[in-house]
Amino acid sequence: MKIFVLLLLSTGASLVLTWILRSYAIHKNIIDIPGGRSSHTIPTPRGGGLAFVIVFLLALPLLAGNGFLSWSAAWAMLGAGIGVAVLGFLDDHGHIAARWRLLGHFSAAIWALCWLSGLPTINLFGHEFALGWFGHVLAVVYLVWMLNLYNFMDGIDGIASVEAICVCLGACVIYWLGGFNGLIVAPLMLAMVVVGFLYWNFPPARIFMGDAGSGFLGIILGLLSLQAAWVSPKLLWVWLILLGVFIVDATVTLMRRLLRGDKVYEAHRSHAYQFASRQYGRHLPVTLAVGAINLFWLLPLAACVVWWNVDGGLALTVAYAPLVFLAVRFHAGELEKV
Repeated sequence: MKIFVLLLLSTGASLVLTWILRSYAIHKNIIDIPGGRSSHTIPTPRGGGLAFVIVFLLALPLLAGNGFLSWSAAWAMLGAGIGVAVLGFLDDHGHIAARWRLLGHFSAAIWALCWLSGLPTINLFGHEFALGWFGHVLAVVYLVWMLNLYNFMDGIDGIASVEAICVCLGACVIYWLGGFNGLIVAPLMLAMVVVGFLYWNFPPARIFMGDAGSGFLGIILGLLSLQAAWVSPKLLWVWLILLGVFIVDATVTLMRRLLRGDKVYEAHRSHAYQFASRQYGRHLPVTLAVGAINLFWLLPLAACVVWWNVDGGLALTVAYAPLVFLAVRFHAGELEKV
């Protein structure tokens, strides 16, 4: 019963703190002004994601102290989360060079993996692969890509919040179905604190989460997936499937921009979801479509990996195939026609 009270209090705290941060952003003129590379048309306060960052970080010691989370996972999330959030907060208030941001991202990922012991054995098409030190390097790159892709995908109202909530709640359902009850509380807590923020971020958004919030969500979701993989290797596939919308859109966009020779660290609006929001003239249909894809396509496929022992690599391939098609269909990575 106590955990439900904590979850509800955390949601309320996130909601109220977002309101306070919105007032602060308006007072200090921390406003996202629409430009040629943005997807919104109205000046909007930013930095509200700091609300769920603070509440989630404060909840971590309580979860660990009551046995809902291992202390090693808590320290991994605390250290990496604080580092990424502080870096994002500073970038929200002024520009930090890409090389320094990237150095901070790698430092946060390495810190976290020192507590989580890197990448566990991977099961792929009936074979087990213990990757050793290469696995550790791969895990660092994965975490850095996760936090950056989440920042890239936070470009229209509500999309990053809805994705985090859907992925976390989807993972909780699969944990419950598969008997991994000990893993449920941490992603459930993350979902609930983001729900409090979503009240202010749902289209039309009254505040944006900013780099502090989006980068934090990216690395915490990545860490939750690695934590689960150490309990059961097939759970890594579950998370990769659930995160499919963001992973596919961001990766297809990045690859096409790299092949064209673009400066990938510069702001742009060539993701599939951004093209889609301009095509439909509103953010809401695209944000709701992301939620629907998660609920009706990705969640059932991820559940098959645990419930019916479907091979994770096969399920991932089936899950991603139509997402790649949609990314190409909505011009991910293409130059915007003037």
